[in-house]
Amino acid sequence: MPYFIIESQSTNLVKYHLPIDINQFKSMHVAFSGCLGKHPYDANKIVLISDPYAKNISYYEFDCDDIGLVEKLPNLINNDGEDVAMSLLWVKKDRIAIRSSVFIVAAEVNQ
Repeated sequence: MPYFIIESQSTNLVKYHLPIDINQFKSMHVAFSGCLGKHPYDANKIVLISDPYAKNISYYEFDCDDIGLVEKLPNLINNDGEDVAMSLLWVKKDRIAIRSSVFIVAAEVNQ
């Protein structure tokens, strides 16, 4: 039985350097995590569902121009084996965004 020996080739690994100062970047941005989605009618906005498997879903709307960086997070998997891709959005500070959540309309008792 013939053996084939393949000579290993050296690989020069290059460490990736961010073209920005990460400490300065973090001081100018705020991180939000969740499942990314398309905005239903505005292509310049993005929707981020903070916990897609929660009973009471809340979500954020951000302008695409306000996002400084997007990082991939591990997927979430529910009990049925369905998974959702999660992301970490770094959004510029002092920008206007929308936070929405589901609630039950009920009469409040004033005290």
